[in-house]
Amino acid sequence: MAKRIAIVFNEKLKDMDKKKHIQSLCPVNRSGTECIKIDGSGKLLIDELTCIGCGICVKAAPEAVKVINLPEALDNEPVHRYGENQFTLYNLPTPMFGKVVGIVGVNGIGKSTAIKVLAGLIKPNLGDYNKKDVKDEGFDVLVKRFRGSESQTFFENMRDGKIKVSYKPQHVDMISKQIKGKIGDILKKVDEKNGFDNAVEMLDLKNILNNDISTVSGGELQRVAIAAAALKKANLYIFDEPTSYLDIKQRLNVAKFMKSLADENTGVLLVEHDLIILDYMTDLVHIMYGNEGAFGVVSQLKSTKAGINIYLEGYLKEENVRFRDHAIKFQEKPPKEGSKGNVLVSWKNVGKKLDNFSLHAKEGNLFRGETVGVLGENGIGKTTFVKILAGVIKEYDGEIDEKVVVSYKPQYLEASDDLVMSVLYEAVRKYEVQLVRPLDLKPLLMKKLDELSGGELQRVAIAACLSKDAGLYLLDEPSAYLDAEQRLIISRAIRNFMTEKNTTAIIVDHDLLFLDYISERLMVFDGRPAVEGNAKGPYEMEEGMNFFLKDVSITFRRDEISKRPRANKPGSQLDREQKSSGKLYYG
Repeated sequence: MAKRIAIVFNEKLKDMDKKKHIQSLCPVNRSGTECIKIDGSGKLLIDELTCIGCGICVKAAPEAVKVINLPEALDNEPVHRYGENQFTLYNLPTPMFGKVVGIVGVNGIGKSTAIKVLAGLIKPNLGDYNKKDVKDEGFDVLVKRFRGSESQTFFENMRDGKIKVSYKPQHVDMISKQIKGKIGDILKKVDEKNGFDNAVEMLDLKNILNNDISTVSGGELQRVAIAAAALKKANLYIFDEPTSYLDIKQRLNVAKFMKSLADENTGVLLVEHDLIILDYMTDLVHIMYGNEGAFGVVSQLKSTKAGINIYLEGYLKEENVRFRDHAIKFQEKPPKEGSKGNVLVSWKNVGKKLDNFSLHAKEGNLFRGETVGVLGENGIGKTTFVKILAGVIKEYDGEIDEKVVVSYKPQYLEASDDLVMSVLYEAVRKYEVQLVRPLDLKPLLMKKLDELSGGELQRVAIAACLSKDAGLYLLDEPSAYLDAEQRLIISRAIRNFMTEKNTTAIIVDHDLLFLDYISERLMVFDGRPAVEGNAKGPYEMEEGMNFFLKDVSITFRRDEISKRPRANKPGSQLDREQKSSGKLYYG
């Protein structure tokens, strides 16, 4: 096996003169051996066997060429490669009957590719992408590849049709373009287990059964997709990012529902970026590491607790692989009382009526230099309140002392054909260290906004918001589309930015770990979705989290090693003790 892999993003190399220039720089080419070539279709290609890893071609086109030395411990052949100088996947997750197995890793590392192989949607080629008339297809090649391992029997059963797979894709927004009809009719049509009523109740779908699928929200589509996958008769249920678009209550309900699918003849496999839900839902996890867009490696199975701690530490001891140059650390105790310094903005008896919905915010204030998290269900007024503070909604009842300039990042992001560089001009000019580097924006600067992925667009929008001169920054769902690592990096960058500039941020989000990591105080919204919302706080963290957790009936403790927040198992001794003492947040 080659000791290194070369990746060429030819779609980013459209100038033939530049391709020829890169080719001319290669010292192997100049010595008379062809390492870099341009094929008949005009693609630049790199021969990995003759490449010496000098990095000259990478420096000439860093946005389009990667040459990566593979980890020494990686001695297995690939499971799948998309083509010459394209992404390569090593190893596969191991589903377990009676267990929920999770996969965690950064975006672009091959998580979706890995589960698509298991779902039979991608036929693995074991790295031989030139093979044409393949006799052994699909799971046959995996039986040979994993001979002698625990996975061999599983792939034999998959090949022989003894294991049936049901798969929920990542991009649920595509479903309404492919399927037509009313929600109830669609779910009844796929129900092979007579589980319709249970799924409707557990996933709170009753009120939308008569709605056409083309009219429902992203969160509703997600729950419909989960129900549709779960209602099929299968031995393995695979869910790709099942909590996107969902609020915290919905995430917990989905977690309970998916856990209920696992029994002695059935396994559940999922990809998830919300580490609290991943911890709450799974029994075992795989960590995926590698290089974004280049290669991905699936680690050995770990217990969920150990696996998430290893992911945060950034070092796989058994494989002897360090996949991050720093550990992600949490505070040992809940944040102490916030500064009672200068009040930046305050409000009193604020109200807003929108059709049949009414919002009420009795009284509160924000201090200069703090970061305030906002928790609550979907449709309960969080975004409406943020828009009132931001001046987007100008007519409302009550009083706001708004002697402050506001910069606002909306929940839904708009793409255009503008260059990222033009949008981030101020960020690049003034905040290279604070924003451009930690948010890894340099590779995106020459792209157009409409060429970016959801996660890339999110990072650009956050940087654009923070780079404006303002006293108050309002960010609505900044963790959406980001992987677990990006969420923690960005939360640290936002907090550091507020402290350094002595400005204030309000963060609306559904990822409890993200909010725990970033927030010094907390606002909690309660009421009835789409009917009435009440904004309460900001509270000190312990008071606010206790108020919120009581409503969703869960308790939290600190992990003794990483100090991250962990949800207690419902009904466990610690869960009962914390509920009886009223200390739901870390006991």
